[in-house]
Amino acid sequence: MNTDELYMSRCIQLAKNGILGAKPNPMVGACIVYGGRIIGEGYHKKCGEGHAEVNAFASVKEEDEKYLSKSTIYVSLEPCSHYGKTPPCADLIIKKGVKRVVCGCVDPFAKVQGRGIKKLREAGIEVTVGVMEKECLELNRRFITFNTHGRPYILLKWAQSSNGFIDNDFKPEMFSTPFTKMLSHKLRAENDAILVGHTTEERDNPQLNVREWSGNDPERIILSHSTSIEEILRHLAEEKKQSLIVEGGSKTLNSFIEKDLWDEIRIETSPKTVKSGTLAPPLPCQAKLATRDIYDGNIIETYIKM
Repeated sequence: MNTDELYMSRCIQLAKNGILGAKPNPMVGACIVYGGRIIGEGYHKKCGEGHAEVNAFASVKEEDEKYLSKSTIYVSLEPCSHYGKTPPCADLIIKKGVKRVVCGCVDPFAKVQGRGIKKLREAGIEVTVGVMEKECLELNRRFITFNTHGRPYILLKWAQSSNGFIDNDFKPEMFSTPFTKMLSHKLRAENDAILVGHTTEERDNPQLNVREWSGNDPERIILSHSTSIEEILRHLAEEKKQSLIVEGGSKTLNSFIEKDLWDEIRIETSPKTVKSGTLAPPLPCQAKLATRDIYDGNIIETYIKM
């Protein structure tokens, strides 16, 4: 890891603190470096409040302000160049006299899309773009999917037995552990909506809310015979909902897979076996294993689209 990557990794670490508060804005982290020392850092805490760059400059101690004109500011996402709920961060960077800016990735939002970088360069500031770009894009995959495809980021999720069944014909079966159930509630807090099919709704009447984590409940959606997936996605886009968790039965999950409407698949596999039941959906051929973790004997695998 070189110097730029080291400080960009810190920006990513900072940005993740805004996962609940920044929505619908992207998560962004920033740090200001002089002489191998971070003299200021911050992240976007809450939509409508100061961006990461603003908070980073605000954290600089009075005795370190004299170093700003010789410093580099690292930002995980391109600084904004437009007036929204707050003034442009590109203008603030220019005003502070920073000599170099390092951006993780370009902002796909229509009002930015390279304009912030252009403004900084026209002001004579050296700008480096694309440091840890893959990681910075991954950080805001929900925001980016919404702004590039006009639909929410779609995460398919199910739990299964070790022999591939998502339910048991003979008795109700819980494949999750108390700890992995808590992780599921954490995931709900981090996403905007959650969907199950009408059969799951009628049989289980799931609450689909956040009870074992801190955060807001996702919008609860039932896929019925009278509602198409496309209609639901249009509704969510109109409501500015950037992410959707799809749970429920095999039929509901397969309906999204067959339409190629998914961005991520998360599978929890229990060591339990069942004699018969409903088989889990087959993984799409484009699914690539991204992470694999073990909690209380259960394996959680995350797949992304190649």
